[in-house]
Amino acid sequence: MPRTLGVDYGERRVGLAISDEAGLLALPLDILPAQNSRQVIQDILSLCREKEATAIVVGLPLNMDGSRGTAVEAVEQFAQELRRQTSLSVKTWDERLSSQQVERTLIAADVSRARRKKLTDKLAAQVILQSYLDAQEMLSRQVCSRAREGVDSSGGHGLTPAAT
Repeated sequence: MPRTLGVDYGERRVGLAISDEAGLLALPLDILPAQNSRQVIQDILSLCREKEATAIVVGLPLNMDGSRGTAVEAVEQFAQELRRQTSLSVKTWDERLSSQQVERTLIAADVSRARRKKLTDKLAAQVILQSYLDAQEMLSRQVCSRAREGVDSSGGHGLTPAAT
């Protein structure tokens, strides 16, 4: 299965994660400085080539109520620029609480503040990507389960639309 690159885009740093070859596990990869978005995009595309990633998932920082704050605009512009510069699939994915989840985990593990600062962004990218991979796996299982049960949109006779 193709690999996917996860991106936690921030004002100062960009966290990166990569899926395993089976597309089941997200692994932390790297942190890039975010000062130059053109360079960040080139670095991301270079990593995609190196790691043979065929898709990019960018975390979308929605507000807790699902509304769109100011950070969403910057991330969407970044994702749009990625789309312009590559033929790879670029998707945005809800990242609510990913950084907070990582921060709580690192604090509970008694990781120093300085070390947390170095880890948080790439671990947040890992959380975002893992959430995406889990959702894709669940969707795949639902589709397979329905196919095995013979349930489809044509009345449940077991034939797929392509076979009718």
